[in-house]
Amino acid sequence: MSNESATIVQKLWNFCNVLRDDGVSYGDYVEQLTYLLFLKLADEQSKLPTNSSSKIPYGLDWKSLLKESGTALEEQYVKILQELSNEKGLLGVIFRKSQNRIQTPAHLQRLIKLIDAENWSGMAADVKGTIYEGLLQKNAEDTKSGAGQYLTPRPLIKAIVAVMQPINSSISYNTSKQF
Repeated sequence: MSNESATIVQKLWNFCNVLRDDGVSYGDYVEQLTYLLFLKLADEQSKLPTNSSSKIPYGLDWKSLLKESGTALEEQYVKILQELSNEKGLLGVIFRKSQNRIQTPAHLQRLIKLIDAENWSGMAADVKGTIYEGLLQKNAEDTKSGAGQYLTPRPLIKAIVAVMQPINSSISYNTSKQF
């Protein structure tokens, strides 16, 4: 895992611990994180020269979250989730049955600021995947959660691939190491 990925994973995991103390489960945390990252990425994409408009309706976008604080922020987030779940097409599917699980407005605002501080569009897809995998690994290591069923450790994946020696694979693994 790169230093950039490890740093972001640690930030997100530390905040997950805070939310868990408030009764937000790991699954709910990842769900809320996904909704917020979707909104942030849509905002970043709309600022690119090749894309002139956002697919997210005005007033239900990332900027509308940044303008609010306290209970107004919580109300805006609930409104966004509800209204986007009623949108037609893929947007409605993504937000279908979405609900706010973060009950403390200050924690919601802190998570939004943490997400806003990063340039997610500038990260390679591998980095985002590594961040997600890092969150899964952290959760699997957490003895209280018993979430090991969601993560196959990277060394085990490499060992399986090395043993199977897939045909036409462009992936090269060092098989001289003992697993």
